[in-house]
Amino acid sequence: MSKQTDFTVSDFDPVNILEVRHLKKYFPAGRNFFGKTNAWLKAVDDVSFCIPRGSTLGIVGESGCGKTTLGRTVLQLQPATDGQVIFDGVEISKMNKRQLRPMRTQTQIIFQDPYSSLPPRSPVGDIIGEAVKVHNIVPKSDLKDYVVDVMRKCGLQDFYYERYPHEFSGGQRQRICIARALAVQPKFVVCDEPVSALDVSIQAQIVNLLKTLQNQDNLTYMFISHDLSVVEHISTHVGVMYLGSMMETASKEELFGNPLHPYTKALLSAVPVPDPHYHVKRIILEGDIPSPVNPPKGCKFHTRCKQCMDVCSQVVPQLKDVGNGHCVACHLYDSPDVETSQQPSDTTL
Repeated sequence: MSKQTDFTVSDFDPVNILEVRHLKKYFPAGRNFFGKTNAWLKAVDDVSFCIPRGSTLGIVGESGCGKTTLGRTVLQLQPATDGQVIFDGVEISKMNKRQLRPMRTQTQIIFQDPYSSLPPRSPVGDIIGEAVKVHNIVPKSDLKDYVVDVMRKCGLQDFYYERYPHEFSGGQRQRICIARALAVQPKFVVCDEPVSALDVSIQAQIVNLLKTLQNQDNLTYMFISHDLSVVEHISTHVGVMYLGSMMETASKEELFGNPLHPYTKALLSAVPVPDPHYHVKRIILEGDIPSPVNPPKGCKFHTRCKQCMDVCSQVVPQLKDVGNGHCVACHLYDSPDVETSQQPSDTTL
C-alpha cells in the first residue's frame, strides 16, 4: 500500500480544505461496430474551484447540469475521468479503493432522498453506528453511548435507537441521515439536495440544524440545491453550473448582489419574492438545454443567450476573476476596460 504522503501536493493552499482542478467526468454514451466508445456524455467538463475551511459552497443550476455528479466525483464515489481532487493537501483522485479507505471518515455525503438512502431492516442505532464500528471511531463498549450522543446533537430522541426507518417522518429520516454522516467525525460533507424532498417548514429546521452543526464542529459543506433562497441562506460562496461547466463563482453577497453571467441573471430572476407589490423582470430562456453528449461549440450557453456575440459560438470562455474573487466564464467580460459594476443587471433581489 502506498503511503498517504505519496499523494501530497506541494502547491496546495492550507486555507482551503478542498481544491478541484480541471475535473472531468465522462460517461460512455455510444459504441461503434467494434465495441469501442465513440460518444461521451460530459457530465462534468473541466470544472475548477476551491472551498475554504469552515465555509459552505452552494452549487446551483438546472436539472441535469451535473451538480450531483460533481459532488459524487469529488468524494471519489465514482472515479474522475481527468483532473485533480485535492483534499487537505492530499490528491485523492489518484488513490485506489484501499488507499481511499482511511479518507472516508473525513469526507461524507447526505443524500437527497431520506426514504431510499436508509436500509429498511436496520434499526436507527445500527444505521448510525455501522461506520463508527467499521472505522473504530470509539471502543465497542462505548458505541451505544456515542451513537446516542450523536443522535441528540441532530435532534433525535434516545428512544429512537431501536426504531426502524419506516416509523419516522421525512424530516426525522433526514436527521438520521445527517447523524449517520457526522458520526465518523468528518471534516467535509457534500449535501446533495438534502431538503428538496421536505416540506418548507421542515426545510428550515434541517438547514438551521446544518448551520448549527457546522459552527459546533467547524464543518465544511458543499451544498447542492435547486432552491436559490436556501442557497443564499446557508452558503458563503456560490457556484453556478450549466451543462457540466462552471459559469460563475463568487461570494454569496457578490453573486446575489451583482450577478454577471446571463445564465445567473436568468436563474435569479426566477426566484419568487414573497411580496405581491414587488415585481421582478423575469428573464425567459428560450429553447432547451443542449445534449451533454453533443454540446454546442464555443460557449455552451450561447444557443439560449440573448447577449450572444460571434465569438461566443466559436471560442470557449475561460473562468476569469473580474475582481473581488468574482469569477465568470463569459466573453462579455473579456475586455480589460469593462467595469463589472457598470454591467446592466436584469434583476435585483
